[in-house]
Amino acid sequence: MSSAPTIEPTAIVDPQAELAPGVVVGPYAVIGPDVRVGPRTAIGAHCVLEGCTTIGADCQIFTGAVIGSIPQDLKYAGEKSELIIGDRNHIREYVTINLGTKGGGGSTVSGSDCLLMAYAHVAHDCQVGNHVVIANSAALAGHILVEDRAIVGGLVGIHQFVRVGTLAMVGGCSRVAQDVPPYATCVGYPAKVFGLNSEGLKRVGMSEDIKERLHRAFRVLFHSKLSMSNALQHVAQHIPSCPEVEHLLAFIRQSKRGVCRA
Repeated sequence: MSSAPTIEPTAIVDPQAELAPGVVVGPYAVIGPDVRVGPRTAIGAHCVLEGCTTIGADCQIFTGAVIGSIPQDLKYAGEKSELIIGDRNHIREYVTINLGTKGGGGSTVSGSDCLLMAYAHVAHDCQVGNHVVIANSAALAGHILVEDRAIVGGLVGIHQFVRVGTLAMVGGCSRVAQDVPPYATCVGYPAKVFGLNSEGLKRVGMSEDIKERLHRAFRVLFHSKLSMSNALQHVAQHIPSCPEVEHLLAFIRQSKRGVCRA
C-alpha cells in the first residue's frame, strides 16, 4: 500500500508542490510551488528544491543540495523554463543544478541512474544522459551534452557547448574546451585523448571484437599523422562497421567545437 509523504515539521513545503507517495522530506528543507517529486524519493536536510522542477522516483538527494534555481546566465530574463531529473539518481551534498533558458531550449535534463558527487554543478540547458557519474566539485557550464555512461572526474571544468561522448572518461582536474569522443580516456590541462576507455568498456561487457575495432579506429583517428577528415574516411573504409564505430565517427563529424586530440 502506498504511504503518504513524510515531512519533517521544520521543512517548508509549498501547498502547491506535488509530492508522490513515499517521499521523505528532511529537516529544514524548502520545496517551492512548481516542484514535483516522484515516489519514494528522499530529500535530505537543508535541501532547496525550487523552480519548475520535476524529479523522478527513488532518488536520494543529500544535505544542502540546491535543485532548480535560476540560471547563472545574465541573459536569463525570468522566462519560464524547467529542470527534469529522472529516476534512481544519487545527488550528493551541496550539488547545484539550474533551470534551463530560452536560448537553450528551456530545459535542463538529467537522466536516470546517475551519481552526482558532492559540490558538483550542472548549469543551465545541460543534457545529461543515463548512468552518468559526475565526481566531486566538477563543473558543467551551460549547454553541455553528456552522453550515457560517461564519467567526469573530480575538479573537472567543462566549457559551455562541449559534448562528452558515451562511455568516455574525463580524468580529474582536467580543463575540457573541446568535445570528448565516445569511449575515450581524456585527461589534462587542456584535456587530451590518451586512448580507449578499456576499463569502462570491460565494465559494460563489450565484446573483444568490438573493442578491437575501436582500438583500430582510435589509432587512426588520434595517433596517426592523417588529418581528421582523412582519418574519418580511412576508418569508414577500412575498419569493419559496427554501431559503436559508427557512433564514434558520427560524433566527430557533428562536432562544432572540434574534438580533443592526442
